[in-house]
Amino acid sequence: MLKGFKDFISRGNVLDLAVGVIIAGAFSAIVTALNEQILMPLIAAIFGKPNFDHIWTIKINGATILPGTLITATVNFLIVAAAIYFFVIVPINKLKAPEAPAEETPVKTDEAVLLEEIRDLLARQN
Repeated sequence: MLKGFKDFISRGNVLDLAVGVIIAGAFSAIVTALNEQILMPLIAAIFGKPNFDHIWTIKINGATILPGTLITATVNFLIVAAAIYFFVIVPINKLKAPEAPAEETPVKTDEAVLLEEIRDLLARQN
């Protein structure tokens, strides 16, 4: 039973998942700082408020409905998605992308050279 557990823990995908969770936790601090300390203050400087929560308020029978919270959540999601894409996905894809092989000049066979000479002779006769 312990051998099976050891085999399970030793598998690459379990270790990759563990590393991924740890890296995601560390990276979330970077994204949170980018969002809360840089981008939201810029939004506050432009729109006068750090979020869109109270941009449109609806009051019905004493209940307050804040559709702006959806806008804030959407903007936060787009910021996080963009940060992950540009700071994680793009660099990893560049690292994984194989280098394009240099274009080689095709080597002509004797038959190809002979056929080109025949073509050129026929073109001169016409």
